[in-house]
Amino acid sequence: MNRAPKVDIDAFHADLDTLQLSFVREHYPDFVHTAAKHQWDHLPLLARLLEGEAARRRDRAIARRIRLARFPVNKTLDAFDWTWPKKINRQQVMNLFRLHFVEHASNVVFIGGVGLGKSHLAIALGRRACEERYSVLFASAVDVINTLTAA
Repeated sequence: MNRAPKVDIDAFHADLDTLQLSFVREHYPDFVHTAAKHQWDHLPLLARLLEGEAARRRDRAIARRIRLARFPVNKTLDAFDWTWPKKINRQQVMNLFRLHFVEHASNVVFIGGVGLGKSHLAIALGRRACEERYSVLFASAVDVINTLTAA
């Protein structure tokens, strides 16, 4: 009778740590238990563990890009008040969130008076770009002018 090779659990954990597979390290006991209970083949078990690891890494990468973008506050398009200002082309703004302007190396400039939501939209647009794996750096017009003046 063929027996499965014995696994040194400490070495296994050390390998997971070395490879930085934190999701696998944290969740493999539950997944192995579920796989045994439902008589899964090995490949679905491995696939589920790797899916979880990949999702965790995607989430961390998004969080890292958002942190590096230096947004002053957390804003999303869902939280934008479309009732103010009265003259805003909602469809045009929504289209920006498809990020075609980035793919075409174009610029977007929000122009208007104080308190109309320009920064809110810029931050929300930047966050969306971060979620789509683009690097972003947020700077207000005042920050840009001050940087140029100092240079």
